[in-house]
Amino acid sequence: MKLNVRAFALTCGLLWGIALFGATWWIIFFDGTTDEITLLGKVYRGYKISPVGSLIGLAWALIDGSIGGAVFAWLYNALAARLGKD
Repeated sequence: MKLNVRAFALTCGLLWGIALFGATWWIIFFDGTTDEITLLGKVYRGYKISPVGSLIGLAWALIDGSIGGAVFAWLYNALAARLGKD
């Protein structure tokens, strides 16, 4: 079975983006906003626990998740073909 690389990449990007967006708003709801740079903010430039930061994080996560999903699906397909599981 081969994975559709584009569909898998889009799915991973959407899942990671929505998860980060939701987690950010979850933190805002319980703890409020902060201007401190988080660990994720060091990787995703501009991301902070704030409404604008949630949108920046959403954009970064869509890109990051899509790239990660595409690489994973491509590697899966390459290994499956090499091992005869295609």
